Amino acid sequence: MHIRRTFATAALMSTLVGLPLAADWPVAEKIDLDAVYRIKEEGLQRSKVMELESYLTDVYGPRLTNSPGIKEAAEWAQKTMKEWGLVNVRTETWPFGRGWQNRRMVALALTPRAYPLIAYPKAWTPGTNGPVTGEAVMAVINSEKDFDTWRGTLRGKFVLTMPMRDVAAHFDAPGHRYTDGELAELSHQPSTGRRGRGNFQANQEFNRRRMQFFVAEGVAALVDFSGGDGGTVFVQSPQGVSRDPKEPLQAPQVTIAVEHYGRIARTLDKTMPVTLQMDIENTFDDADQNAFNIVGEIPGGDKADEIVMVGAHFDSWHSGTGATDNAAGSAVMMEAMRILKASGVKLRRTVRIGLWSGEEQGLLGSKEYVKAHFGDPATMQLKPEHAKLAGYFNVDNGTGQIRGVYLQGNEAVAPIFQAWMEPFHNMGMTTLAIRNTGGTDHLSYDAVGLPGFQFIQDEVEYDSRTHHSNMDVYERVQAQDMMRNAVIVASFVYNTANRDEKLPRKPLPNPSPAAGRGTAQP
Repeated sequence: MHIRRTFATAALMSTLVGLPLAADWPVAEKIDLDAVYRIKEEGLQRSKVMELESYLTDVYGPRLTNSPGIKEAAEWAQKTMKEWGLVNVRTETWPFGRGWQNRRMVALALTPRAYPLIAYPKAWTPGTNGPVTGEAVMAVINSEKDFDTWRGTLRGKFVLTMPMRDVAAHFDAPGHRYTDGELAELSHQPSTGRRGRGNFQANQEFNRRRMQFFVAEGVAALVDFSGGDGGTVFVQSPQGVSRDPKEPLQAPQVTIAVEHYGRIARTLDKTMPVTLQMDIENTFDDADQNAFNIVGEIPGGDKADEIVMVGAHFDSWHSGTGATDNAAGSAVMMEAMRILKASGVKLRRTVRIGLWSGEEQGLLGSKEYVKAHFGDPATMQLKPEHAKLAGYFNVDNGTGQIRGVYLQGNEAVAPIFQAWMEPFHNMGMTTLAIRNTGGTDHLSYDAVGLPGFQFIQDEVEYDSRTHHSNMDVYERVQAQDMMRNAVIVASFVYNTANRDEKLPRKPLPNPSPAAGRGTAQP
């Protein structure tokens, strides 16, 4: 039986903490519960999301932008979506820079005792050209006078570049789900405030000269630790690294487990020499310096010239397999498209998926796509497709269960999403946050005045353990959360595709060259 239900907006909004009522909100939002049922049945009873996750991680991960891994993953993703019946499946390329991958990483302490090191190279840094053995030395350079202290002493040395830190015990679990109180607080309008950036340019210049010093000294490798412990190592690329083949290379750089770093540092403090050996094979690909985005579509009906988009970034860092950041989002969005296709629900608007690369280097892929298809935030010169986008939905906060939506300040969309969430209250999706959330690809849409949204997700172990770390692997992904997330996304997309009107928009922003550049995530 085909069931339709209408939810009264005013009654629902009385439960929406922190969002004021507005006289010009729609009186009601229609929800097709028959379609929601079909979406839930397909997504919860015949889910493919963890199979997708395994291919993206176990088989093709990691997926560093412009690496062989991401290229092979893209071929698989396109083949898979074509098999589901999606159309216009393709890649769209954009300029990025040289490719890079790590093919070998062996790190050992040899004296005064032999033991293996948990160690990972930083992206876009060179290797060691075979096994290299040398002494470890602690050389922390933070000021001009430090250059004179260490000049002429570091050739062939493994340089520990940071003072050792304390490592605290874990009295609280690393995993966490939002409590009701935390969700209520998240729904409130945040206070405003501005923080200073410090002397950023001066720091950049000093870091550049310090790297030039290490290269000139001929160090074997630079060694540091990350914020993780217990074998968790957070690794990205170093500040100031260049992807331009014409630019000089930095020194080889390695991040090791803090416990191993501490053992080396304490031994050196006892004036006892420590000998290390590392064999790092990093390769560069200068032949193809284009990255790409992957797109595919489910055609719509009477409003097929208008589109609804879902997206997630496809790239990852390289020490793990990019499981929660962001194979989780990519698998959920692919699964949402599969659900919409397999369930047979009718879509008035065309639904398009975008899987972005270069997100980890500053939202580059989604920015290039938005600039090519919708408009340039630097000038606010808009393209015809800008008027055709009904909405964009993004997932990029790990494996955690979706608990609501960040509204990016869009008050008018609140009663619509509140009604759409009602069938998922029994999954814990209850919260709308008027505030902005940053750091991922919906911002590329928001920057040109398009309705782009990121979902609120339980953190689980995202910041504490998996985000950009060697522990970002399949085992850290929660299957039930992933299945539910795909169902929720598919339902929101269905509702957006079948509304009479596109989702409401905020006023167009002013031109912003800074929005066009974005913020890199090193």
